Amino acid sequence: MEEQHVYSAIGQAGFERLTNAFYRQVPGDEVLGPMYPAHDLEGAKQRLRDFLIFRFGGPQSYIEQRGHPRLRIRHAPFAIGQTARDRWLQLMTRALEEAALPEEPRQILQSFFESTTTFLKNRSGA
Repeated sequence: MEEQHVYSAIGQAGFERLTNAFYRQVPGDEVLGPMYPAHDLEGAKQRLRDFLIFRFGGPQSYIEQRGHPRLRIRHAPFAIGQTARDRWLQLMTRALEEAALPEEPRQILQSFFESTTTFLKNRSGA
């Protein structure tokens, strides 16, 4: 399966299950919780869901509303070191399991999350 076919395999419902499962974990997490303003958790969830849908072959709503993803620039204000990167990936891996996606799309998403979280690191050390 190619990346652009993930959306056709899991649909909007699959991405909604995934992002809901992820963001349920965030507020109580001691590493990530403080990085996400409580008043904008729903907005963050929507932005991630729309980005993933766009990135993996779905409707272009993210681009239409926000333009180019510019992931490094958008994440620059947040201190993302190894600890934050690893915790984000840990919570997303749990979310992938909870969302019960088919194996092939799940593996594609997991690989994307592993490489992208490393790419977004902007602090050395922890």
